[in-house]
Amino acid sequence: MRPQVAVGAIAVQGDEMLLVRRGQQPGAGQWSVPGGKVEEGELLAQAVLREFTEETGLDAVCGPFVGWVERIEELYHYVIMDFEVTVMSAHDPVAGSDADEVRWVPLCDVAELNLVEGLAHFLAEHGYIDTLL
Repeated sequence: MRPQVAVGAIAVQGDEMLLVRRGQQPGAGQWSVPGGKVEEGELLAQAVLREFTEETGLDAVCGPFVGWVERIEELYHYVIMDFEVTVMSAHDPVAGSDADEVRWVPLCDVAELNLVEGLAHFLAEHGYIDTLL
């Protein structure tokens, strides 16, 4: 299976992180950072902002690259490039696209959620959350 490039958007305001509960596979019903596949001809930063807005209804500015992960299963192989984003919208997030729910989660509670595989480790490794459960 040929790898597909995907992006994730890490948004933190104060002591909260914006997370979405995925509505479709892979990871349906689990929590993740907003993100998705990069479209043909799309720059990574454009994909980050498009996916972020589609899944949260918020506008943002793409910030620095944080890191990457690979997810390989029987039906897919994703290389996911995660970037920090700064939220520019003043209104509350609204779930859209393939997100069933979106909400600001206290950083101390993130690892307690039913997260997609490897997300808690990634966030801890990059200093966003303190410990893993």
